[in-house]
Amino acid sequence: MQGIAAARSPLLAVLALGVLPVLFHLTIVETSHIHFTTALSFGVLFKFGFVTISALTHWAIYCGLLLTFALTLRRGHEPLITAMARRMHGDLSNELLLYTRRVTIVWSCFFAVQLTMSITLFCFAPLVVWSFFVNILDLPLVVAMFSAEYAFRIRYLQNPPRHSLSAILNMVTELRKPHAAAVVSP
Repeated sequence: MQGIAAARSPLLAVLALGVLPVLFHLTIVETSHIHFTTALSFGVLFKFGFVTISALTHWAIYCGLLLTFALTLRRGHEPLITAMARRMHGDLSNELLLYTRRVTIVWSCFFAVQLTMSITLFCFAPLVVWSFFVNILDLPLVVAMFSAEYAFRIRYLQNPPRHSLSAILNMVTELRKPHAAAVVSP
């Protein structure tokens, strides 16, 4: 039980989201003088491991997010942000229905651009540039996107819903509970 509580610690979340990517980037920068074309050595394998972990993690996260958001935009499906807003606020106005659909589209585009930029930089830019984008700029870009969406919502919606980050996190947590309860039942 104590391990579960520790895993949910805000300090560990900060470590995972903030410190580890910086350490990965610094490791890649420090080993940038080592080229993959040199004979296999510990340094090459070390660098290759950090690059592989960074790349696969970034690409898997953004592929998953892109699919999760974009697939809800198909005809006959409720956009993901609309479903989240409905869960938090109940019935939604037509203005909010249109807005949440568009926000789902914008987030899908954001995820697609992140993924495309990562792959493009990986293939055509120096590894240090790609690493900076993936490991250092990733979280600030997500925060900037959340901030821009919030500012737009407050400015342009007639009666914008206001909720805290903790309310959103609680709602996402609640989405997972029914499934978990069904699995745990004897």
